[in-house]
Amino acid sequence: MPSLEHIANVIHVWLNNTFSPFWATLFEFVIVGTCIIGLFAMLGLVLIMMERKVSAWMQLRLGPNRVGPVGMFQTVADTLKLMVKEGMTPDGADKFLFNLAPFIAMIIAMVVMAPLMFAKNFQIWDINIGVLFFAAISSVSVIGILMAGWASNNKYSMLGAMRSGAQIVSYELSAGFAILSIVILTGSLRISDIVNSQADGWWIFKGHIPVWIAFVIFLIAVTAETNRAPFDLAEAESELTAGFHTEYSGMKFALFFLAEYVNIFVVCAVGATIFLGGWQPLHFGTGTKFNEIMDYIPSSLWFIGKTFFLIFVIMWFRWTFPRLRIDQLLNLEWKYLLPISMFNLLLVTLMAIMGWHF
Repeated sequence: MPSLEHIANVIHVWLNNTFSPFWATLFEFVIVGTCIIGLFAMLGLVLIMMERKVSAWMQLRLGPNRVGPVGMFQTVADTLKLMVKEGMTPDGADKFLFNLAPFIAMIIAMVVMAPLMFAKNFQIWDINIGVLFFAAISSVSVIGILMAGWASNNKYSMLGAMRSGAQIVSYELSAGFAILSIVILTGSLRISDIVNSQADGWWIFKGHIPVWIAFVIFLIAVTAETNRAPFDLAEAESELTAGFHTEYSGMKFALFFLAEYVNIFVVCAVGATIFLGGWQPLHFGTGTKFNEIMDYIPSSLWFIGKTFFLIFVIMWFRWTFPRLRIDQLLNLEWKYLLPISMFNLLLVTLMAIMGWHF
């Protein structure tokens, strides 16, 4: 089976041999954009079904089991329902911002995917500040949420948006410090360099206890950043109906819903890349028989497997822990996670200077 790298190279060579450089580049942009949109649609279907099946498994029930084999087409039916539902705009809403907010959420989720390495030598944009690019662009997502809450002219939407803004801005600090730990050990902000540095072992194994601490903090922080339970204060149904998207319906609501699941995939992909080696196989040392066997598994499967493992862990959180209050949520970040992250960053820096990692 040809690798993703081989397929990309064949298309690149054919376009450059057939068209002028301008048109070849333009067609490549169109192909990449189409593939990302297709990936979004597929992720929405797969992750929503996975969420339902995981929750059913943890609650000792079946989950969707009527539409299609073992309920596989339930999410397709829900998508069709949302597509034909009428999109309502409240009378007192700022119509331009109200309609723009869902698209901002989706566009940001798309752009953040640019530096990710989906397989060996398969990347949309190998920018030399890939980690900084991810942190900077993902932080803009709060603008779409605040815009949706304010433009809806609804007190529940506004409260949900303000909660979400405070939550995302707060937990970005801990997530950033956790990522910086690996940047210090690697010495590079480029995603490809971080992945290549784990050819002889993933940082989760090479970095000792400080990297484990950073990994746990990262998982907690990105769960809060994506407004997932037990940190879903922005959408607390018992208090704020549906939070910042209370007034949204039809495809505008579907875009917010899809952006949430795509963001889960993106943050888990980043976690898998930085801490678990991305597409790198599981290697211990160099030149062992075990490493040769692991190399037979395609790099894209390694990346997808690690990413979906982290997605499963985040879904596990949802069906295990009760929702926090807003004061508990902010106390957890500012009084516990942030100080621990800062101290842990000092430990990692000392470890990198002294060369105490494997």
